[in-house]
Amino acid sequence: MRSVVRGAGVPVLVDRMPVLPLRCLKTSGNGRAMTTDQLLIVCVLAATMGLFLWGRFRHDVIALAALIASVVAGLVPADAAFAGFGHPAVITVACVLILSRGLQNTGAVDWLARSLLPRNAGRLVSMTALMGLGAALSGFMNNVGAMALLMPIAVQFSERLDLQPGQVLMPLAFGTILGGMTTLIGTPPNLIVSGFRAEAGMGHFAIFDFAPVGAAVALAGLAFVVLIGWRLVPARTSATGDGFETGAYFTELRVPEGNKAVGLTLRQFESKIEDSDAQIVGLIRNAVRLTAPHGGRRIRSDDILVLEADVDALSEALSVFDMTLGDTEREDADRGTASAVEPQAETTPDPEDPDSEDPDSEKDRAPSGEIVLREVAVLPGSTIVGRSARDLRIRTRYGLNLLAVSRAGHPPRSRLRGIKLRSGDLLLLQGASDAVTGFINDTGCVPLSPRDLRIPDKRMAFLAGAIMLGAIGIVTLGVLPAAVAFALGVLASMLLRTVPLREVYTAIDWPVIVLLAALIPVAGAMQSTGAADLLARVLVDGVAQGNPVIALVVILVTTMFLSDVMNNAATAAVLCPIALGIAGSLGVNPDSFLMAVAIGASCAFLTPIGHQNNTLILGPGGFRFGDYWRLGLPLEAVVILVSVPLLLLVWPL
Repeated sequence: MRSVVRGAGVPVLVDRMPVLPLRCLKTSGNGRAMTTDQLLIVCVLAATMGLFLWGRFRHDVIALAALIASVVAGLVPADAAFAGFGHPAVITVACVLILSRGLQNTGAVDWLARSLLPRNAGRLVSMTALMGLGAALSGFMNNVGAMALLMPIAVQFSERLDLQPGQVLMPLAFGTILGGMTTLIGTPPNLIVSGFRAEAGMGHFAIFDFAPVGAAVALAGLAFVVLIGWRLVPARTSATGDGFETGAYFTELRVPEGNKAVGLTLRQFESKIEDSDAQIVGLIRNAVRLTAPHGGRRIRSDDILVLEADVDALSEALSVFDMTLGDTEREDADRGTASAVEPQAETTPDPEDPDSEDPDSEKDRAPSGEIVLREVAVLPGSTIVGRSARDLRIRTRYGLNLLAVSRAGHPPRSRLRGIKLRSGDLLLLQGASDAVTGFINDTGCVPLSPRDLRIPDKRMAFLAGAIMLGAIGIVTLGVLPAAVAFALGVLASMLLRTVPLREVYTAIDWPVIVLLAALIPVAGAMQSTGAADLLARVLVDGVAQGNPVIALVVILVTTMFLSDVMNNAATAAVLCPIALGIAGSLGVNPDSFLMAVAIGASCAFLTPIGHQNNTLILGPGGFRFGDYWRLGLPLEAVVILVSVPLLLLVWPL
């Protein structure tokens, strides 16, 4: 089979290689009769798509079943069954997920959101900025991660703009999906399309080859949603409620010398962090504690601010003034107070403290492992009731920092380390995971359900951003292939600890990886048996009537429909061989059809199951299954109207 490739303005015929070296092409002499192998692979794919639509089983389970069925039927050689796990697209997807976790954990995206999003603008500006940031982030990190990071901000915006949460969440979800189509790494379908192009003997797409069409489509889609579309979103009440609340925490912040908070009044300080719903409830200066200090009092360096804030708001409150949570006792600072990233255990025993032990003992040794933040509750029978953090020597014995205490909304009357703990108190602890476990076992406290608590770290955020930009730069300059470049970025993240080692594998969405790796050989069987070419001829002759423009529209609309009812990565893997077959049958540029598949696979706007971002907002937005098409259908029409002319212009037939 030969395909036309446009190079330097001259059509060139090249041999189109199969996706995987599976079986020889089997067709009859006239190329139209369906062979046994073709019939089998069509049945396998029909059953697979039927199961996807049914939704009874997970997508990765269905894909794995399709792969096994293909092997049993002799369509995929047994020794090539799991070759998909080594496919560059699969490796790249896994690496991008890990690097995205680094951007999330270090607070790099939080900093961007705080810097770029308006605080007091109207609906038009606020929605434009929020969706624009979501789309921009989705071009360079996993769009599900971008959506998860911006969801809390979207809910805050909805309250300020007097809208229901879903009226902001759905535009944001669609914006992040649109942003993913702009670059090679923005969404898995783009990587899959690039992989099929390379396997066809035409090389990979470059990282920004998707931008001319993808960016224009994304901008048109964003403009439609911001100006008109958001009004089509049903105003539903959230179905998830307010979630689990632990109440306000009270923590202490020492103002470092030269910090931009120095010289501000307390009222001005609070106005800077008003979006975090945090407030100052006390001020400690020269060992003198002021309760409910006057708002006109000016902040000096070395002042200690007693802050009341929900634990989820601490990150933003700290980021505004580039502060860190940590022990604020002056005597600890003189000995090198632990930072918010790496708390260090004291090594000098206190001879007056009977609980103090030899620094060389096993318990006093700072536990190794990744630094974590955990919330624990003090039970009535806990051994720490009536004792303070100073009494317990938490830092010496366990290598932990007590960052904050929550106590039924009542501000403490003593310093953080001097608070006599009570049953029902909630403690925010920082330290090695095994140290937290040891503290819980020794004291009889109980851990609360894990939550994503991020204390910003400017240095680590810079490193995470530099690693991601470096990997993108390597791919853009063509120094290394995408899979190798992003794997190098993962290695750097592991060495520099921007992604904790314990999170490297948990950051990967394994069902997606299994889905891709299983379907790639199945899609290869479609091409190697000639089934893709046969289906392509049916579409070309029966629907497009031999017209390449109509065929392009058919493949785009078909891809968009399937991505709404089955996984978009699976859709791309199934449609790419068909797109190549259509281009080959018509003797036109296959890149036009591959790009149509990429655009169509990134446009899952009609159902909550088409894309994970649509699923994320189902509960918080209070949506029903049929709510999505109200905005999604006209948005998909906009995508078709904009993308088809651009595909013909940028990737001419």
